[in-house]
Amino acid sequence: MTAGNFVKYFKRAYKFKNLRVYLKQCSCLVNERFATEERRTERFLSDQKPVLSEVEVSTITNLQSIKFLFLVINLIFDFNFIFNQYLYHMNIAVLTRGEHLYSTQSLIRAGEARNHSMEVIDPTFCNIMIENGKPILQYHDEIVDDVSAIIPRIGASNTYYGTSLVRQFEAMGVATIAESSAILNSRDKWTSFQILAQAGIPVPKTTLGGHYYLDAFLKNFGQGPVIIKILEGTHGQGVILCESYKNALATVETLQTANVKFVMQEYIAESKGADIRALVVNGAVVASMKRQAAKEDFRSNLHSGGKAENIILSNAEISLAINAAKALNLTVCGVDILQSKRGPLVLEINSTPGLEGIETTTGINISTEIIKCIETLTN
Repeated sequence: MTAGNFVKYFKRAYKFKNLRVYLKQCSCLVNERFATEERRTERFLSDQKPVLSEVEVSTITNLQSIKFLFLVINLIFDFNFIFNQYLYHMNIAVLTRGEHLYSTQSLIRAGEARNHSMEVIDPTFCNIMIENGKPILQYHDEIVDDVSAIIPRIGASNTYYGTSLVRQFEAMGVATIAESSAILNSRDKWTSFQILAQAGIPVPKTTLGGHYYLDAFLKNFGQGPVIIKILEGTHGQGVILCESYKNALATVETLQTANVKFVMQEYIAESKGADIRALVVNGAVVASMKRQAAKEDFRSNLHSGGKAENIILSNAEISLAINAAKALNLTVCGVDILQSKRGPLVLEINSTPGLEGIETTTGINISTEIIKCIETLTN
């Protein structure tokens, strides 16, 4: 057993030892209070008996019993609260290569505050295998078999192996806030647009970049600006604004030569470089912010220098975000929305949304909402 596992098991044993101590203290307190109240009542009745009728003596005795009953009820409620904390104790693993990132640390703090054991598992050091028909996961030199739930924080550069790791946990019966198939579908922009279209979710006009007739496809967007996006870019990377048809044609021809998959998308001028990020957790929008692109840039991503402010969404925008998350089967996700002349449009869905920008902007502890969501999924 490694030092890390020893500490983990010691903490768990220590918590349940504390629970046993608490139960013993409750039992002693009830016995002590019962004896005290009994002595007090007997002493009072002994002093007052000559001047009290039998009915009054009976009434006082009953009142003392009721007082003691309320004491027991309060202890039961107190015990129930603490017992539920231990009953719902889980081992939750955050799958990430960025242990010291804000999002990771925020999730760890939120989980520990709700009495769960939190740990970080770096996919780089995982070995997944199937032996005797059973899925097995090894982390460093230890077999992982005590994880209750996982929070995937899979980067775009590690999508294939990261989702394979999530699928391995799924095969082991471990709960996850993002299924492997949902991560894959959201990570590929064209696939996600197809799924959204099937669900009737409005999106900007989009065309998959093909090998032939690129000039004809581009003409469908007119002579104005066109957005070119590679299929698996994140944080605003891999997004190009082409000001004219000629610029767009030269760009897509270059991407085609480099064998890079991309989509072409209409430019929503009325959005003026702004979009909305809605954070959906377990079928509800828990936080939202409006992001504005920096000067001389059209990308509103905070990683690209954009600014953010708190915003109250309209009913249409809330409904759109929830329905988009549902269409892609994502329990937790960031839904990016553009405000256009024809109503709100889903621009993109992120299955691993960053938490720093939106928690800082809104003051809402989204990490706690995610931990609560896991508790709901597992219980």
